[in-house]
Amino acid sequence: MSEPRVAVVGATGAVGNQLLRILEERNFAISDLRLLASKRSAGIEIEAFGDVISVSELQEDSFEGIDIVFSAAGTDVARWFAPYAVKSGATVIDKSSAWRYEDDVPLVVPEINGQDIESHKGIISCPNCSTIQLVMALSPIHLRHPIRRVIASTYQAVSGAGALAMKELRQQTIDIARDEATEINELPQQILHNVIPEVETFREEDGYTSEEWKMAVETRKIMHEPNLPISATCVRVPVYRGHSEAVNLEFDHPVDPNSIRQVLQESPGIVVLDDPATHTYPTPLMVEGKDEVLVGRIRRDSSNPNGIVMWVVGDNLRKGAATNAVQIAENIVR
Repeated sequence: MSEPRVAVVGATGAVGNQLLRILEERNFAISDLRLLASKRSAGIEIEAFGDVISVSELQEDSFEGIDIVFSAAGTDVARWFAPYAVKSGATVIDKSSAWRYEDDVPLVVPEINGQDIESHKGIISCPNCSTIQLVMALSPIHLRHPIRRVIASTYQAVSGAGALAMKELRQQTIDIARDEATEINELPQQILHNVIPEVETFREEDGYTSEEWKMAVETRKIMHEPNLPISATCVRVPVYRGHSEAVNLEFDHPVDPNSIRQVLQESPGIVVLDDPATHTYPTPLMVEGKDEVLVGRIRRDSSNPNGIVMWVVGDNLRKGAATNAVQIAENIVR
């Protein structure tokens, strides 16, 4: 499969658009490209690979002759169309949460568990954006210094809630600057000048949000550590792009922060920026448009002799979504 025939579902959305850009950047060889979306988006023209392609309506028979399907659609849409695509002979790489928790569907971050791709049965799932950057940092550390417990607090950009949430932040900025009333539609509360400790929906059984639950369950699956204790608190912040995470790690013995820095510096896809004396540490502005996960503020946990604290930042639309999917496809082609 040197030049696969490719379909992109959700091609008009933020992740779909980013995916097309990254396919071009990485010179992903394609013999045919089919762009698919909802009925209301059919007919929109998108420039990709030096051509202008008209978007077609997603239907059950949209995948005839297609080798790889990138799914940048929502969970319900992915659950509906993926079986038809697989039946047509395509491999689906899905960004939604539709298939992540199925035992026979690999959940893949190529740098961490790329070998799991070999076990797929037609569908390969991409993890949640906040999970991807977390495991990128955790996994190499865990291989050298086994982790006993993880506590993660996230600071997540509005782009994680979709293009309309980004538009809402822009509009609130304009409205409030004009001293006018502003509307709240896409997020639970006003996001400008605010932080919202509610990312996705609350679970009745334990008080965690589904995003927080995802981070724990997905991290365990990717790292093949089903019993790793993980607790997350996920917060939406008024940043357009780039998720940040404060991560506390507990080991069964003291670990030197310099050892953690060395492990991460040697890990593919990770860049360490950690010099407090020069105010050098990762920020969302710094990571925008980059595929690497940035790590800094690596230090001992002053409350736990066996603990390490660090700051992890990633572009949620690139490595947290589109780039990870393209990397999976590159593995399939190889």
